[in-house]
Amino acid sequence: MNISTEQKSRRSGGRSARVALRAAPLAEEIRPIRPGMKGGQYKPLTDAQVARIHEAALQALEEIGLSQAPQSGVEAMTAAGAIQGDDGRLRFPRALVEDMLAKAARNITLNARNPKHDLLLEENRVYFGTAGAAVHLVDPINRTYRDSTIQDLYDAARIVEQLDNVHFFQRCMVARDITDNLQMDLNTVYACVSGTSKHIGTSFSEPSHVAPCMDLIHEIAGGEDAWRARPFISNSNCFVVPPMKFAEESCVAMEHCIRAGMPVLLLSAGQAGATAPAPIALAIVQAVAECLAGVVYVNSIAPGHPAIFGTWPFVSDLRTGAMSGGSAEQALLTAGCAQMHRFYGLPGGAAAGISDSKLPDMQAGWEQGITNVMAGLAGLNMVYEAVGMHASLLGFCLESLVLGDDILGQALRAVRGIDVTEDSVSLDAMKAVCLGGPGHYLGTDQTLALMQTEYTYPKLGNRMSPKEWEEAKKPDLLANAVARKQAILDSTGSLMPRELDRAIRARWPIHF
Repeated sequence: MNISTEQKSRRSGGRSARVALRAAPLAEEIRPIRPGMKGGQYKPLTDAQVARIHEAALQALEEIGLSQAPQSGVEAMTAAGAIQGDDGRLRFPRALVEDMLAKAARNITLNARNPKHDLLLEENRVYFGTAGAAVHLVDPINRTYRDSTIQDLYDAARIVEQLDNVHFFQRCMVARDITDNLQMDLNTVYACVSGTSKHIGTSFSEPSHVAPCMDLIHEIAGGEDAWRARPFISNSNCFVVPPMKFAEESCVAMEHCIRAGMPVLLLSAGQAGATAPAPIALAIVQAVAECLAGVVYVNSIAPGHPAIFGTWPFVSDLRTGAMSGGSAEQALLTAGCAQMHRFYGLPGGAAAGISDSKLPDMQAGWEQGITNVMAGLAGLNMVYEAVGMHASLLGFCLESLVLGDDILGQALRAVRGIDVTEDSVSLDAMKAVCLGGPGHYLGTDQTLALMQTEYTYPKLGNRMSPKEWEEAKKPDLLANAVARKQAILDSTGSLMPRELDRAIRARWPIHF
């Protein structure tokens, strides 16, 4: 064997060993990335600025207050200490807000039907998932949009079940093929639960729909007691209509959900420059004030009920007034809100990963990457709308959902940060290589040991050399995403036991 052949053989053997090592499954606790990793390294606000925003939010609640609470909410909040003025607005004294913050639930667990997917919302643990109410499904091959259907939602849930880096599934599309609103709410719940065993979020279009949907949920759970022991669905609730108004029907629906034992997401979704102030800091002030009012509302009904502090301020492109979900300003708003969640010690959620691009292209990549990384580094507990969302929340793309799993993997690796330990900075490895060793670290014991525990590898991202890429017939990223999406859909079905599925379909009009 000549020298060049021998060198080629060594490289080939080393590569084969590395490939085999990467293919071996890892125990959950030593994976380089996993759900609930701790962020918080990035802080766009100083401690003084956080305190200033807090003070401004308390002042807004005392001086401006919120209007249009339903009578049931007025009664609960005034009994707790809120003051209703002659103008009908509820105002919240500082002492009341502080008392309710003391009662609010912390370190909550959002259960999943499969306990391995439970989400522990404490400190700065980070989880990425879907959300939104897109009305279109994006076809990136034909470059078209069409109305989203209940089958599309079910397919999205089945795909999320197979994605390691998408940790929960909140309803991401509206079933526009179902015209009856109650049937739409029932089918939304059932499509999500049939597709994934991860924690689910949904909303209800009318308060009267909560009771029949809870009947369906109890049947899925195996009874009301089993449901209350492990509630695996949360209510995404737009309880306010910014600026500083309660949404009456949503508030009544929220009251029903609380009494039914369902965790709630207190969602304030103002748009800076439109329904929220244009300054980024003041947009955060309004969102914080509205969500603090939500904390008072929830805890005046059921102290300690699990609620997520959902400050979701969005951004306007001030040239047009259109939403700009993929902007740097959006990333700053979300990261700033994450700091406020941590300041209060409350489980928090906000939006990131939205793309203004209409297709999964380079623009979508940079928008999703920047906003998700900043949200994760800021220690946001629940990163909603992190994958799949296009056209500023109007379109959802299944292929983008698959591609987004790679983006979130890289974001999670950034969240993990750099491990500085005695072993990781020991000079022994350098001495072994540099002092009479091979002069490189390829194939060393340390390198092989860290290949899977320190480094992440994309499932679809292409790291071939140009020569390898040509030899592989120039694989296309989008084509590979289409193939992976279809492979998942072809190989998975409903998670509902057959007999339970038959019973549910006999009782309710299921459309998928």
